[in-house]
Amino acid sequence: MKEESIMFAKQYLEDMLSFFGLNIDVYATMDEDVIELSVPSTHLNGFLIGQRGDTLRSMQFLVSSSLKNNDYEYTRVNIDIADYKKQRQDRLAEKVEEWIEVAISKNENYVCRPMNAADRRVVHKTVGENGKVTSESAGEGRDRHVVISPVKDGSSAEDVVESEDGESEEE
Repeated sequence: MKEESIMFAKQYLEDMLSFFGLNIDVYATMDEDVIELSVPSTHLNGFLIGQRGDTLRSMQFLVSSSLKNNDYEYTRVNIDIADYKKQRQDRLAEKVEEWIEVAISKNENYVCRPMNAADRRVVHKTVGENGKVTSESAGEGRDRHVVISPVKDGSSAEDVVESEDGESEEE
């Protein structure tokens, strides 16, 4: 069942790319319950990624919707074009390290700008690896953001757990 979902998603994306004149082989794997589709670098990278990744997210939505509409068991999809998302995550993780240092040096909460769920997951993961700070999401909808807080005396970052949606909560 897993292989069928992966093959359908891979073929669907390859067919979609062929409409743009790209006859290219998409690399497909599975990470936990997410189908990972990787498109190699081409002359259409900028077009396929779109402004701030909008086209990329739209393609992801189309592939995921098609999987759901065809009753496949696995429907979560992550598409990366020319390692755009990986490079973006790496740059964000570097910024998070700077934000952590600000929170620790000033001994006060650092309120991040509003960001999408994928970026918030990167922040929570990076903070979780630190141990000197904790993180939690706040706000609603487009205003949802992460607050990075220094660990208070008498507690540790291990006292904080992640909830099912990947957000941090205190026990």
